[in-house]
Amino acid sequence: MISPARASLHRKLASQAAPRGNARGAAPMPQEGPVASEYQLLLAALGVDLIQLRNIQSIERKIEAKREMIDRYLPWIDGALSAENGAQDEIVSTMMVWSIDVGDWDLALRLAEHVLKHGIALPERYKRQPAVLVAEEFAEAGLKPEPAIDLPWLMRAQLLTAGFDMPDQVRAKLAKAIGLAFLARAATFDPEAESAMAGGKPALIEAALTQFRRALELDQGCGVKKLIERQEAALKKLAPDPAN
Repeated sequence: MISPARASLHRKLASQAAPRGNARGAAPMPQEGPVASEYQLLLAALGVDLIQLRNIQSIERKIEAKREMIDRYLPWIDGALSAENGAQDEIVSTMMVWSIDVGDWDLALRLAEHVLKHGIALPERYKRQPAVLVAEEFAEAGLKPEPAIDLPWLMRAQLLTAGFDMPDQVRAKLAKAIGLAFLARAATFDPEAESAMAGGKPALIEAALTQFRRALELDQGCGVKKLIERQEAALKKLAPDPAN
């Protein structure tokens, strides 16, 4: 467990890792001085954690281990996120991935915004560009039989990654996941609820169809054709009878 004094030091040093000014892209991490020394200690701790994770076979147990391990790095993350600029920081980029793995969507999106804004690269072991990883991992969470993520997080991930190049299949997968999340809300729609969407259930289905149609444009094999047909039929049934 990190001490309060060490946590305060981590926040301070991480906030100083990148020089102030209008630098474009991630700045190199300092090679000497207090920031470099503490960063290298954290990297060594991360290396030990990665070895421990490789020795765990159960995915469920890996996730639980990551949930506990993340706490060690939170003060450094807080400091990095408070900085005006971003450094090429493996702690920050790795914790972005881990926060996705453990389902801490708020932290994941805060880190993703920082990583994407400053052009921070992922460690080579992840094999994907940051925007691709974010879009695909959020989509996968939303496409599970029992989705592990709610609509607002999916939509924020879509907006955050919209300007980045990635395979059309990945973007289609995220659109499909958002469409399914809209349908889930339509299925439980309560017109009396204070948070009820304007336009009611038809508006939710329309929103789902918009996402499904976009997914189909991007990837003809993404599995939304039947979903589109069913929801178009559902809208017709919900339409008011012109004779009344």
